[in-house]
Amino acid sequence: MRFPNPTFWAGKRVFLTGHTGFKGTWLALWLQTMGAEVSGYALAPDTTPALFTLTDAAQGMAASTLADIRDAAAVAAALAASQAEIVLHLAAQPLVRASYSDPLGTYATNVMGTAHVLEAARRTNHVKVVQVITTDKCYENREWLYPYRETDRLGGHDPYSNSKACAELVVSSYRACFMAEAGIHLASARAGNVIGGGDWAADRIVPDCIRALTASQAIAIRNPHAIRPWQHVLEPLAGYLVLAEAQYAGQANTDSGFNFGPEPSNVVSVGTLAEALVARWGSGVLQIATDPHAVHEAHILKLDISKARALLDWTPRWDFAKTIAQTADWYRRVLLTGESARAVCLEQIDCYTSSTGKP
Repeated sequence: MRFPNPTFWAGKRVFLTGHTGFKGTWLALWLQTMGAEVSGYALAPDTTPALFTLTDAAQGMAASTLADIRDAAAVAAALAASQAEIVLHLAAQPLVRASYSDPLGTYATNVMGTAHVLEAARRTNHVKVVQVITTDKCYENREWLYPYRETDRLGGHDPYSNSKACAELVVSSYRACFMAEAGIHLASARAGNVIGGGDWAADRIVPDCIRALTASQAIAIRNPHAIRPWQHVLEPLAGYLVLAEAQYAGQANTDSGFNFGPEPSNVVSVGTLAEALVARWGSGVLQIATDPHAVHEAHILKLDISKARALLDWTPRWDFAKTIAQTADWYRRVLLTGESARAVCLEQIDCYTSSTGKP
């Protein structure tokens, strides 16, 4: 099993978009622990509290630019200033329900924002690797029981999912038309449903649970029977880093799309996840909150990770119980015990990469 190599990342200049978000903050911290020179580009955090602020993730970064990915000139200027060798593009409008409220903003961010990053990268003389992070929802969901493979049809019912499928098509076009000539290795990464400490986004099951638990309120569950590929945030981040190392080395067949999902045992219903979180927390009551006017959301979603196993020697490390334990314990330690969010994040990163990280 392959892990991110600290020796590789030491001194590497990395341009990380979306560094103020949930996944972006965890990735910025992990890169810092390995000695990378990280330049971030993102909007200011849009939740209160925000993991980026709690962890003071800007501390130790080479730069933290607060700007919009829809501003092509600003993206190009920040990337040029970073002199980055590796670009990890996470900036996005990441919520399904929000995409119904603002479809144009979702497409502008997720599609044109991706095009802005790729265009800026190909016009530099220092970028060697670009990785675009999309989602497991980029596939045309047929509500089948089989896990989706990288060769399956792209699609997406809602504007968020569809915009991510569009971003994958932009990646494919830039790879075919521009990147080889520019000497850039370009890949995309599709993660499962990511959970972990420090997420406070609206309309996500774990943040909703934590808000209810800390307020001693019943947890409202919209779609208890919806099945998702749950994974701790560190799992796909490890995949992104390992993939970037392989791209940098010019490893065959890595300039393509990759799924980073959990083992089948982590593919469970929303209700099962909420029950496990409550059990680990030690208290809490679930309440089914049906909404006749609810927007469409997929019922079944699974990912096939055979390609990542075979080409990258990447495989999930934490089972469902470990994933729930690490997530619940993060919130308990930070919110109830008052421990440093940054220290708990760094401790969990170390646990994940060490022998103590075994389930």
